[in-house]
Amino acid sequence: MEMKKILWPTDFSENAESALPYVESLGEKYQTEVHVLYVIPELGEHEPWYGTFDRSHIDKIHEWEEKTAQNRLDEVCDNHLQGCKLYIKHVALGDPAEVILKMVEEEKIDMVVMASHGRKGIFHYGSVAEKVVKNSPVPVVTVPINLK
Repeated sequence: MEMKKILWPTDFSENAESALPYVESLGEKYQTEVHVLYVIPELGEHEPWYGTFDRSHIDKIHEWEEKTAQNRLDEVCDNHLQGCKLYIKHVALGDPAEVILKMVEEEKIDMVVMASHGRKGIFHYGSVAEKVVKNSPVPVVTVPINLK
């Protein structure tokens, strides 16, 4: 099997970072492209909390989230993926599992490496890893979270 492209979806949680050593190792060993993806949840599709926001307010939140994500991606890639042939940073808006699966198809990804659980809290909508594993046309390596 020839492996040219790996996708690492991250939500910047400690759990997501547990997959990073595997991404680094595979990227270095096989000299693959590493695609790093952060998905911004679409806030306009959910029930309002603390009042109703107009679309311009939601767009400003998404804009801020994208700038923050780009900075975080720069930090992660610069600090952890230097041994990889090439790393490509992506920020997208939407349902995380759907965006991951779409990226697999569009970028012709050969393998997804991700944590088995993401962050918990307000933006946790179920098991993204489970949806990806069940629907991915390519192998998905899930890394268990560090249980402390």
